[in-house]
Amino acid sequence: MVRFGFLGLGIMGSPMAANLIKAGHELVIWNRTAEKCGPLLELGAFEASSPRQVVEETDVTFAMLADPEAALAVVFGEGGVLEGTSSGKGYVDMSTVDEVTSSRIAEAVAKAGGRFLEAPVSGTRKPAEDGTLVILAAGDESLYNLVSPQLDVMGKKRVFLGEVGRGARMKLVVNMIMAGMMTSFCEGLALGRKGGLESAGILDVLAAGALANPMFAIKGALIGQGDFRPAFPLKHMQKDLRLAVELGDILGQSLPSAKAANRTFERALSDGLGDEDFCAVFKTVTD
Repeated sequence: MVRFGFLGLGIMGSPMAANLIKAGHELVIWNRTAEKCGPLLELGAFEASSPRQVVEETDVTFAMLADPEAALAVVFGEGGVLEGTSSGKGYVDMSTVDEVTSSRIAEAVAKAGGRFLEAPVSGTRKPAEDGTLVILAAGDESLYNLVSPQLDVMGKKRVFLGEVGRGARMKLVVNMIMAGMMTSFCEGLALGRKGGLESAGILDVLAAGALANPMFAIKGALIGQGDFRPAFPLKHMQKDLRLAVELGDILGQSLPSAKAANRTFERALSDGLGDEDFCAVFKTVTD
């Protein structure tokens, strides 16, 4: 029986790991802040003292980390993934990182004899809890085929995009579009309010036409309630926007709207909103 590990138990990683346990998989877990392991230990997970130990004790390790810096530290740092990687070990990084980071990890894992799959996800906390994420995989196809049942536990849709880097690119495209939509949406709500329109009325009209989508409906209601608890922290969305803009520069693709959205999210970070949900950018556009 294949034994699995999981690194990173934040807003997304914790429910993803919980779904694997509930599906009957034995899971060895690690998190930089050990206290976050508690709920999963109650579900039957086993705690390791380091990423190295997780990899050594399992066949395939999943990771869901905050940013490129965290992804690199977990792999290359002392007691990291590479120290535990040997022939046949699988490493599936579900973090949102740039393709340079993903490729660097892939090369190091392969050199150590392991197999690597990048598998960033589209979705926030609720889809992670419900197991309805969209998984954007690329890399070692044999590893993809091996973990497809586990990916299906965590997501409602999965795609295999080919060589390492394509998953990272797809995720940045998706989040760049999402951030642009959120910025325009919040500006529209702000303009409407200043023009004497009720937010509920704006949402009702949007829901009836071509602009209807779950994000506007869910986030619009939360904005109206002043509820900015993080399902997807604003600081992480700004990180993804920054990476998308950098990818545009590398590929020679002009991204004026994305750059404008990024500047707005940078202002939101300066306003101290980084740990709130990314829809808290509304507070910045209404200043």
